[in-house]
Order: sequence, then structure tokens, then C-alpha cells
Amino acid sequence: MSMIEDILSQMQGAPTQQVASQLGVDPSQAQQAIGAALPMIIGALGQNASQPGGAEVLASVLGANHGDAAGGGLGGLLGSVLGSVTGQQATTPATDGGGILGHIFGGQEQQASNQVGQATGLGSDQAQMLMKILAPIVMAYLAKRMFSHPDSNNANSVSDVLQQEQSHVDSGGGLLGQVLGSLGGGGGLGGLLGSVLGGRS
Repeated sequence: MSMIEDILSQMQGAPTQQVASQLGVDPSQAQQAIGAALPMIIGALGQNASQPGGAEVLASVLGANHGDAAGGGLGGLLGSVLGSVTGQQATTPATDGGGILGHIFGGQEQQASNQVGQATGLGSDQAQMLMKILAPIVMAYLAKRMFSHPDSNNANSVSDVLQQEQSHVDSGGGLLGQVLGSLGGGGGLGGLLGSVLGGRS
């Protein structure tokens, strides 16, 4: 099972209903939108990790900010993320979907959200909120996969997982390519590393 398929499987039922409620859409539209947004986020991470030193930076970020989130279940993490998105809970590095997206997409997160909205019929604000919800979930999933092989090189583990996803992401067509083409030389992982070393400004 691919990473995207696994996350989609875990999102079925109550988690999708929670997301649908937050977005103000029915669960079937929410599920379709999740299926469109996940390859966008994972594909951008893969592009970043493929840059020189990118996998090492990503592994450092996952270890520093997402290790605790990786240990819990999806339900608890989703609740914290939704609370952060709506302002009902304090934002942490593990639940800061907007900050994560900004680093992953190197300032192109609005364009990514617009592409998801156009593909799924979501409004711009709805698509952006969905991306903010999913970004921390993807990072926690990656951290869990990384920590499941404690004896291996973390950077290699992350790189391997993301490389395995490329065929699934590439099959998504031009939606992802339109955004990734504008990322240039590696997105914003340097900013991610800065947040690990010095805290967010």
C-alpha cells in the first residue's frame, strides 16, 4: 500500500467527516479533495528531498518537530490540527499547517491550494484550509515511517519513502506539475531547517 493510499484509508469515516464539517462540504467531496491534495503535498516534499541535502534537512525537521505527533493516532493529531486551524488551540510546530506548507512549497502554497480547489470544486479558502489540515498529517506519517526503522539512516528512510511515492504522484497528471514547476531549486527546506535550529520568527 502506498503512502497516499494508507493515509486515505486512515482518513475514511470519522476523520473525513470531521474535515468535511470543517470545510462545510459533504463527506464525498471532502474525500475527493483529500485525494487530490495529498499527492500535491507529498510530491512537493519529494521534490524538496531530492535536492542536495534535502533529505537530511527533512529528516532533522521530522525528528525535531513531528516525533511526538507520530507516536499518537490519527484521531488525536487531527483534533489538534483542527483546533490549531480554527484558533481554538495553540499552534505548535507539529500542527502549524500554514507554516509547513510555506516551507514545503517555497511560497507557492496559494497556487497549490488554487489547483486543488479548481480540481475539486472547493473555494479558495476551503482548499487552503484543507491543505493546512493535511500537511501536519503527512509530516507525522513520514516521521512514523522514519522512526519505524530506528537502526537505519533517517535521511535514507525518508528519501526511500518519498521515492516510492513518485509513481503514484506522477500518475496524478499535470495538476502537480504546474505547481512543482514553479518551485525552482528546491522549495523552502532551508526555512524548515531554520525553524528547527532557531525557532520560528
